[in-house]
Amino acid sequence: MLFSGSAPAPEADIEKGSLSIYFMQEKVGYEEYTWKDHDRGFQLNVKGRMTKPIPLEIEEISLVLSKDFIPLEYSFQGSINGMRQEVSCSIRDGKVDSLIVAAGQERERSLSIKRDAFILPNPVFSPYMVLTKKYRCTAAKPIDLSAYIIPQMEIPFRLEPVDETPCRIRLIMEGREVEIETDSQGKLLEFLSPTQKLRVLRDETE
Repeated sequence: MLFSGSAPAPEADIEKGSLSIYFMQEKVGYEEYTWKDHDRGFQLNVKGRMTKPIPLEIEEISLVLSKDFIPLEYSFQGSINGMRQEVSCSIRDGKVDSLIVAAGQERERSLSIKRDAFILPNPVFSPYMVLTKKYRCTAAKPIDLSAYIIPQMEIPFRLEPVDETPCRIRLIMEGREVEIETDSQGKLLEFLSPTQKLRVLRDETE
């Protein structure tokens, strides 16, 4: 007997997790994320909140990337310092077209960034997972990279291993140092910013 039609598509690879945020050793917030396959590559979705050092409410963040971790789309809905904001960006060949809605006012902005710049919205931590997913435990020597701090500016930064331990990397940006720990699957295990007195830890899921 012959059957027509195509076989069902395999289920997308999905990783879910949560991060606890500590400021001066006090738990001040959390982020919940989903990392999954997307028809254009990967998609990171985030929600959460933080009370200190900056009041932040994340209703939804969506970041779409190509298979080689090039940013394609970004959107944010929520509030920062009590002001509601909506940001949507489309990114193509390094050109970013953004629509920003804040305090009832719309603003459009276009600028060019490096095609492989990382999207690191401030003050959100889950998007650093794009770094850990891309490099995992392979950053054995310093790498010069670039980050777009949405919706402000593009900033160069350096990524380097900590004490020759590839699964713990140091990010140096404008004189500020941040340490990030990952694993061989690219999970974000810890984010540590001593100068900001911030520590973010992956919650145990078991």
